[in-house]
Amino acid sequence: MLDKKQKYLQIALNSALDEAEKIISQIPLDKKIIIEAGTPLIKAYGIRAIKKLNFWWSQRVLGYDLLDLEPSESRTESEIDLNRLLIKFLEKKVKTDFNQKVKKTKTSFLPYIVADLKCMDRGAREVEIAKQGGAGGAIALGQAPKETLDTFIENCEKYNLDAMIDMMNVEFPLNVLRQLKKLPQVVILHRGVDEETLDRESEIPYHEIQRIKENYDIMVAVAGADTFQEIQRAIFNDADIVVVWKSFYQSAAETAKIAEEFLKEIK
Repeated sequence: MLDKKQKYLQIALNSALDEAEKIISQIPLDKKIIIEAGTPLIKAYGIRAIKKLNFWWSQRVLGYDLLDLEPSESRTESEIDLNRLLIKFLEKKVKTDFNQKVKKTKTSFLPYIVADLKCMDRGAREVEIAKQGGAGGAIALGQAPKETLDTFIENCEKYNLDAMIDMMNVEFPLNVLRQLKKLPQVVILHRGVDEETLDRESEIPYHEIQRIKENYDIMVAVAGADTFQEIQRAIFNDADIVVVWKSFYQSAAETAKIAEEFLKEIK
């Protein structure tokens, strides 16, 4: 679960799995980094995208060669079942070793993956997909029916995931929040890629950050801020999470340097 006292940099991976693996292999090991399985990546690869990102990031953060349960032509169902038993054992070992590591270093952290499902219906089932992929958080759209959002948030709570509601193209986010039975952990204020590309006057609704925080004790993320200046503005306006994608998509070779520069802005 996310820490309300911490600021985060969320790196959205939207292209191909091999590119995502390359980026994950280069970014700094920092508790302030969230890895996002972007919607295009999930649409292209399904639940496998979430699993692979979780697998690669866990390897780097925890230093374990975690077992990959993804079925393949060369692996029988019995082998997969055996791996499921082994993974339960390994999870206990990871938790034990992790707790010991934390006591010694005080700097360790658990890997965190967000599944950007952009859920509009079938909230319960989509949360199950995020959970099965190993995600720590899942995203639904604020334009979804109230019933879907309530179900989505309820099931995130059931599976111990952070519920995130993306308010892209929602004029009044507070109106959506006021209708919900329970609040999500995170509200995302989002300027879409097409909107940014085709409407140069479109702006990220930074002004909504304080409106939300004055009414609710929840975290606010800003998506669509991909320059240092926009990240600075998001943090200045008290955003808890800044979601970036463009720089990593265009410059994978300089991933580590870009991430380090962005992290400097996340105090």
